[in-house]
Amino acid sequence: MEHELLDQLNVSRETMKRLVVFSEVIRKWNPKINLVSKNSLELLWTRHIIDSIQVYRSAPRAKTWVDIGSGGGFPGLIVGLLAADEAPDLAVTLIESDQRKSVFLRTAARESGVKVQVISDRIEKVEPQHADIVSARALADLNVLLGYVHRHLGTNGTVLLPKGVTWKKEVEDACQNWHFEAEPISSLTEPDAVILKLQGVARV
Repeated sequence: MEHELLDQLNVSRETMKRLVVFSEVIRKWNPKINLVSKNSLELLWTRHIIDSIQVYRSAPRAKTWVDIGSGGGFPGLIVGLLAADEAPDLAVTLIESDQRKSVFLRTAARESGVKVQVISDRIEKVEPQHADIVSARALADLNVLLGYVHRHLGTNGTVLLPKGVTWKKEVEDACQNWHFEAEPISSLTEPDAVILKLQGVARV
């Protein structure tokens, strides 16, 4: 299953090496700071890594990418790992308020041999980043999340958000406070999940 999905997502041998190093680092750190749940650690590749690769594959070409609430590096650090080989000019920034998780992110990036910027502060306190792409995973429901996203999104920017089975309800609720064009992209790993690709995000 994993190999089939990785083939489908067209991951190079060099990127695969980086992903393996990253997976080893997260397994080493997880017992200390609980980056992912113990149960989902067993599904690290399908549940987290491949899920994050899908987000990267859904993105348009860009110069700057900001991932908010990066936690264990999903999808932000995975974006950095793929971009190192496929889009070396892409500047990837991870925003994470938890200091221990920030140390993990810097360590995992260094050991995987990729350059990303890690900002250790609350999303709403960080200077607006004006990014071409903003991503976030499992951070908040869409209505709340768009407040954080909007702060760091550049003009004509794209938002990429993995969402679960409740995504339609979240879109419906968010439309009361936000304008946006939404394109749901079906997930390869979860039948009822999508990657929400949003453009034209603006407050009502």
